Amino acid sequence: MTAALDVVGIGNALVDVLDHRPHEFIDRHDLAKGTMSLIDEDRAHQLYTAMAPALEMSGGSAANTMVGIASLGGAAAYIGRVRDDQLGQSFADDLRATGVEFSVPPATDGPPTGRCIIVVTPDAQRTMNTYLGASTDLGPGDVDPDLIARAKLIYLEGYLWDRPSAKDAFRKAAGLAHESGQRVALTLSDPFCVDRHRESFVELIDGAVDVLFANEEEIVSLFQVDSFDEAVRQVRGRVAVAALTRGAGGSVVIAGRDTYDVAPFPVPVRDTTGAGDLYAAGFLHGLAQDWPLDRCGRLGSAAAAHIIARTGARPHEPLAPLIEVTVG
Repeated sequence: MTAALDVVGIGNALVDVLDHRPHEFIDRHDLAKGTMSLIDEDRAHQLYTAMAPALEMSGGSAANTMVGIASLGGAAAYIGRVRDDQLGQSFADDLRATGVEFSVPPATDGPPTGRCIIVVTPDAQRTMNTYLGASTDLGPGDVDPDLIARAKLIYLEGYLWDRPSAKDAFRKAAGLAHESGQRVALTLSDPFCVDRHRESFVELIDGAVDVLFANEEEIVSLFQVDSFDEAVRQVRGRVAVAALTRGAGGSVVIAGRDTYDVAPFPVPVRDTTGAGDLYAAGFLHGLAQDWPLDRCGRLGSAAAAHIIARTGARPHEPLAPLIEVTVG
C-alpha cells in the first residue's frame, strides 16, 4: 500500500535566485521594495544578469512549505510545473533530495522553468520579482486524484490564482480533498496578490477553504478594513482555522470563538525570505498530527524564527528538534 501523506502542496514551481544587495540596487532597477512583482522573460533575464553571481535553489512558496514539513519529519508531496531544461531538472532533483515527493512530468514545450529573483536589503526585507515561466502550464491534468487521496491536508498558494488553468487545478484539488473528507488550506501569499483577486479570494475562502494563512497586511487588505482587530472579526467563522502572522508581534490563531495569541521566538533577523512559508510548514505539521492549535502556532513561530536567522527560504539543518520547544 502506498504510504499516507500529511500534506500535498500545490504551487508555482520556481528556482530562487537570491542575494543580499544595498538599497540602491532597488532604486536603480525600479523595484517595489518588500513585495512580489510578476515580470516577463526579458525583464527576468535583465535582473538575473544584474544579480550574478547569486545563490540558486529550488523554490516557490508552497514548495518551501513542503520542504519545511519534510524537515520536521512529516510526509509531504508537491504538485507544480517545470520545463525539461537544466533549471527544471535541478528543481526536481533538489526538491526530491529534501524528502518531498515530486512526480509531475516536465513540460516538453513552451516557456522555460520559472524563477524568482529575490533581493535582500540590509533591513532584511526581501523584494521578489517572479517570472512564472513553465509554472503557468499547471492545470487540472497535473492533479493526481490518488495523490490527493493520500493526504490529510492540501495546501494551495494564492499565487496560483494569477492563471486560469491553475485556478482550475486548484478547484479540482479542493473538490477531491473535500470528497475524501480532507481539509483544504490556502495562503494569501502577498498583498499585491490580494489586491488582484480580492473578490474571488473571499468567494473561494467562503466556499472551499478550511484553514487560512495570511499576514497582517494581507488580511487587512482582503477585507478592506482599517485595523487588524476588524480583520479578525471579519475572518472569524468564515474558515475553521485562520493563522494570522504579525511579524515581530508573533501570530494569532482564530478558530470559532477561540483566539490563541502566539508569541514569536526572538532571533537576529538576517533574511525574511520564507518566513511565512516556514510558519505554514510548522503549523500544518502540527495540524496533521492533531495537535492543539496553540501548539501548532508555536511550531510555526519556531520554524519561521529558524529561517529568518539565515539566508534563503530553505532550512540548512533538520527542523525536527524544534518540536521539543513547542511542548508546554
